[in-house]
Amino acid sequence: MMTTSKNSFVAIFSLLLLSSMQCHAQLSSTFYDRTCPTALTTIRTSIRQAVSSERRMAASLIRLHFHDCFVQGCDASILLDETPTIVSEKTALPNLGSARGYGIIEDAKRELEKTCPGIVSCADILAVAARDASTLVGGPSWTVKLGRRDSATASHTLAETDLPGPFDPLDRLISGFANKGLSTRDMVALSGSHSIGQAQCFLFRDRIYSNGTDIDAGFASTRRRQCPQEDQNGNLAPLDLVTPNQLDNNYYKNLIQRKGLLQSDQVLLSGGSTDSIVTEYSNSPRVFAADFAAAMIKMGDISPLTGQNGIIRTVCGAIN
Repeated sequence: MMTTSKNSFVAIFSLLLLSSMQCHAQLSSTFYDRTCPTALTTIRTSIRQAVSSERRMAASLIRLHFHDCFVQGCDASILLDETPTIVSEKTALPNLGSARGYGIIEDAKRELEKTCPGIVSCADILAVAARDASTLVGGPSWTVKLGRRDSATASHTLAETDLPGPFDPLDRLISGFANKGLSTRDMVALSGSHSIGQAQCFLFRDRIYSNGTDIDAGFASTRRRQCPQEDQNGNLAPLDLVTPNQLDNNYYKNLIQRKGLLQSDQVLLSGGSTDSIVTEYSNSPRVFAADFAAAMIKMGDISPLTGQNGIIRTVCGAIN
């Protein structure tokens, strides 16, 4: 009886393991090689045009992929517009007035529909766009696994709760990433995307006027010029003043000098478990680049819809 029971358990466990493996096995860098061989070059052309027109768009596209993957997995749910049956993630607080690049993804999708109608998912376009954006501003490249499908739903609620915030303490950042299967090291590496892009004044005002010991006084003074104590909440400031359009390890050098713009940046070097990782990345652009690429691949693996799950949207902002 025990042997039969044990064999049943082994069989069930093996099936579960196989099922899990098949889910990830369906993501493959060669997924479109036969069905849409020009997919990657078509996406790259759209992203190159967008970033050459506005360097800041590289940061926006990386952030768009990140904000997609942290809500329901990498399923392009962030791209869905509001409808009578869908409460869009675009209007959730972490995205409202700051998430951008939707039109760039739609442009790429429109081009793909001309040559490969109904084949390439919006979720995969987001993943490829993030990689291409990184390389266009001097960041690392990586091989993007493909085969994600698009969701037919969005979650405004999860977008409000699952995305890390600019005021989060270190323990919340660590646990938030851990909940998505990402390690503390992944979290610190992915935070390096803040070496490009900009932040709105109201997100760092408290920090630059705090006179705290965790911020360089000269840095705070410089930042106050573009961010008065009252009004002008939407004033934009580069996250990294030194190389604002270059995805590099200067972000970590800033932290060592107490020049992190957001509270959630500087908290990575505040006497906690992440100090040594920040120091390592500040000393080695090569290690940072390798870890950033690996963490982006890992993030792209968060709960993808594959096989018969999900749909392939014709327009990224709407369900077919």
